[in-house]
Amino acid sequence: MTKNTHSGDGAGFATRAIHAGQEPDPLTGAVVPPVVMASTFTQDGVGNLRGGYEYARAANPTRDALQTQLASLEGATHAFSFASGLAAEDALMRSVLAPGDTVLMGNDVYGGTHRLASKIFGPWGVTVVTTEMTDLEGVAAAIAANQPTVVWLETPSNPFMKVSDIAAVSELVGDALLVVDNTFATPYLQRPLEHGAHVVVHSTTKYLGGHSDVVGGAVITNNDELAEKVGFHQFAAGAISAPMEAWLTTRGIKTLPVRMDRHCHNAQILAEALDADPRVEQVFYPGLPSHAGHDIARTQMSGFGGMLSMRFPTGAQAQAFVESTEVFTLAESLGGVESLVNYPAKMTHMSVKGTELEVPDTIVRLSVGIEDIDDLLADVMQALERAGKY
Repeated sequence: MTKNTHSGDGAGFATRAIHAGQEPDPLTGAVVPPVVMASTFTQDGVGNLRGGYEYARAANPTRDALQTQLASLEGATHAFSFASGLAAEDALMRSVLAPGDTVLMGNDVYGGTHRLASKIFGPWGVTVVTTEMTDLEGVAAAIAANQPTVVWLETPSNPFMKVSDIAAVSELVGDALLVVDNTFATPYLQRPLEHGAHVVVHSTTKYLGGHSDVVGGAVITNNDELAEKVGFHQFAAGAISAPMEAWLTTRGIKTLPVRMDRHCHNAQILAEALDADPRVEQVFYPGLPSHAGHDIARTQMSGFGGMLSMRFPTGAQAQAFVESTEVFTLAESLGGVESLVNYPAKMTHMSVKGTELEVPDTIVRLSVGIEDIDDLLADVMQALERAGKY
């Protein structure tokens, strides 16, 4: 089991991001704890574990430090670090689902999450139902009709940036487990456990790592019983984050607040500029007053994030745009310091083509980085100009 504790109670977010789980090395005094690459640990006699460490799949000091950091930032008592976001989701689903159970998800949930639940757990006997998670009456009806074991909420959602009221949904779930994917918002902007969620999941690959150089995932909760189950699956199935990946994620988290401030600043300016441009049909960004979830976002988030999407008149224009940017890099993923442009219909959401979750080919998603805003504005404007020829 992990050694997670809520480190840094009473300290501010940025202080905890830097110091939680980051005690100086007791041997050398190194301010940055070393990366412990060992796969096994010396025992002081049979069954007498030095510091509680035995074998790295069970526990590793570098991974423990990250888990302490993650728990602190989400205001939780338990956090578990995995090899990827989907590995984290898989361990959570294995911990709480059984054949015959139902998962209720949003109708624009991340395609990989839907694929995991439907294609991996579906044949095992788990039913996946989707609904519009911003429609509380519809959510209540779906819960009443399907009696789900898990209600899976993604807010803001990917790629339409829909904002769901976590507290309101938590009042509707009854005995179901409310899981919130907090990848887009990060704990700096939104802490779902404070709004009634039971579990938070992250792709730490994204904003938490923040530099497009590490893949990872996390499950975070205050529920002791659930934590014991997830910890067992982490140990028994072994999809753990390796020491270097854990260390890179920890390093990224230390600058999360300053990075997110810049992401939010840049995204707001770009969203407003694109929203005013007649060449763009619609902009999806919670920071715009016209966004359907703007008021909820203002209440449950401290900022609107660095992700936005936009709709073009035609698919040809959308594809031309993503192939015309110069500062924005055409690539999958998101949340790094560099700006990325993505064409969901043929990239991140290909796996849900032909389903209710299919993303139209007119949609483009931007992960707005922390470059100079003037350069980002100039880039999208020249790309719009080129796209307008199609």
